[in-house]
Amino acid sequence: MMKKINLLLCALLISGCSWFGGDDEAEIKPAELVKFQQQATIKKQWSTKVGGGNQKFWNSLRPAASSDSVFAADHEGKVSAFALDSGKRLWSKELDVSLSGGVGYAAGQVLVASSEGQVYALSATDGSVEWSADVSSEVLASPQGNGKIVAAQTIDNKLFVFDASTGEALWQHEDDAPLLTVRGTSSPLVTDRMVLTGFDSGKLIAFNPENGSLIWESRLALPKGRTDLERMVDIDGDALLVDDVVYAVSYQGRLGALSRGTGRALWFQDSSSHSSPAFSRGQVYVSEADSTVRAFRSGSGQVIWSNDQLFLRRLTAPAKLGDFIAVADAEGFLHVLDLEDGHFVARTKVDGSGVSAPMLSIGDSLIVQSNGGSLSAYKIQ
Repeated sequence: MMKKINLLLCALLISGCSWFGGDDEAEIKPAELVKFQQQATIKKQWSTKVGGGNQKFWNSLRPAASSDSVFAADHEGKVSAFALDSGKRLWSKELDVSLSGGVGYAAGQVLVASSEGQVYALSATDGSVEWSADVSSEVLASPQGNGKIVAAQTIDNKLFVFDASTGEALWQHEDDAPLLTVRGTSSPLVTDRMVLTGFDSGKLIAFNPENGSLIWESRLALPKGRTDLERMVDIDGDALLVDDVVYAVSYQGRLGALSRGTGRALWFQDSSSHSSPAFSRGQVYVSEADSTVRAFRSGSGQVIWSNDQLFLRRLTAPAKLGDFIAVADAEGFLHVLDLEDGHFVARTKVDGSGVSAPMLSIGDSLIVQSNGGSLSAYKIQ
């Protein structure tokens, strides 16, 4: 049976830090925050409470949105909808299960999944349960859909696809499972023409959404090293589709740009991350495993800049905020960086419980769900 282990433990073990504070070994600590002159102001638009905190599950629950609503959930089974412009609660639904995957949104459906292996589709209008379906094991990422199908990836490296209207099982795929992997999975990218997802093997696979037949397969990273720990190349961040190019990154592997239609590699660049890349103004941004933030030129993979001043602060995936890029850390700080050279332009404290879930960029707003269960919207001025 494969083993899922804590990512931070992996990163620290590989970096050779001491867990025991021996006299001969220096403990590696997160970077202290550097002072800088604020060039912009982060304004909180609204803040509300989703439910219970999620420290036990770290980043497996995240907000999702439609054109006018934000959807969020807690791990005790409460799913809620809020007005995007005001944060007013529109509805809440108690599922009475432990949620570990979500939230996804597609075509009027809110999608979540449980630690016991159930996928739920709720009406985005009132939260009523439209259907539920069983999968093989725990789901740690958001189910996704396109109005015709719903796809969910499980922790045992399987992809399940259901009819979006009825929940009927349509097809599934099981990928090879390495002996040792990071605890986490990527969310499927679902379009009308493909279902694309990354696996613990370092493979990115595109499927025909109707029948599960293989469209293309690309090896984003190859295992290296002598130990199972060194050979982990999980793809735990979501693939990003920009026009006809797919961007994806693996842990201890590479950031890659691939053709959407064929999977042909356009470029690769060495990188290590467990989160999703972001895109803005012709650049791709990555929060790497050691919490270095890097910017790459989208057309060539050339490194534009690198900011290592948040080293080991356990950053979220980067997200666009106005004309800037933002990351949040385990102490609950929201950091805003300049797109051109990566210097800090603004910072604010979101929540002392920390932020682990990926943030959601909607228009010129950024939606942040904290580990303590708060949900807030920010703009930059």
